[in-house]
Amino acid sequence: MAKVSKKRQAVNAKVDSNKMYSLRDAVALVKEVNTAKFDASVDVHIKLGVDPRKADQAIRGTVSLPHGTGKVKRVLVLCTPDKEAEAKNAGADYVGLDEYITKISQGWTDVDVIIAMPNVMAKIGQIGRILGPRGLMPNPKTGTVTVNVGAAVEEVKAGKISFRVDKYGIIHSPVGRVSFSPEKLAENAIELISTLEKMKPSTAKGIYMKSISIASTMSPGIAIDTKTIK
Repeated sequence: MAKVSKKRQAVNAKVDSNKMYSLRDAVALVKEVNTAKFDASVDVHIKLGVDPRKADQAIRGTVSLPHGTGKVKRVLVLCTPDKEAEAKNAGADYVGLDEYITKISQGWTDVDVIIAMPNVMAKIGQIGRILGPRGLMPNPKTGTVTVNVGAAVEEVKAGKISFRVDKYGIIHSPVGRVSFSPEKLAENAIELISTLEKMKPSTAKGIYMKSISIASTMSPGIAIDTKTIK
């Protein structure tokens, strides 16, 4: 059994595992108990009262965090030549089509988001087995399949993120970095939770937001009282 360091023991002691914290207290505490020597990601984990096996309850979507995630996302736009200038002017890191399809088929996936035009999706289908498992496959539900490639790039660069429920009914999503102020972390978390509330399926029964917790990359999870989120 791995030995817990004294530093980790001290951090764990600051988090009461039997307590439900308010959102404001939780975001302040997650900064305090972070042990990473880098600017760690702060993530929210939301257990939903849904059955992901049912198509209408497989929650998936996007949200534009008011303060972004603190990470500069690398964006690839797969488009026809007439849209390349629009994508580049909007800030896309990589723009093209056939050359990138070939590159990806050879193992290159050094991007965070791929945006594609609807009329090139047939070509992209041949690399779906590579993109799918990495969460990079463009999808209309996340706004990454569109003719308005410039606007899509700008949204991603400004802090738009995608999320989807896993097979256990949990949404895992970044809401910033440890260097963010508690206010910015709280506002990002509220925006995500508010978006999920609006997406509640009519067929979902019982409690929708079952539990919410927050943690940094190397910190213990902190349970949040859902009643404190407005």
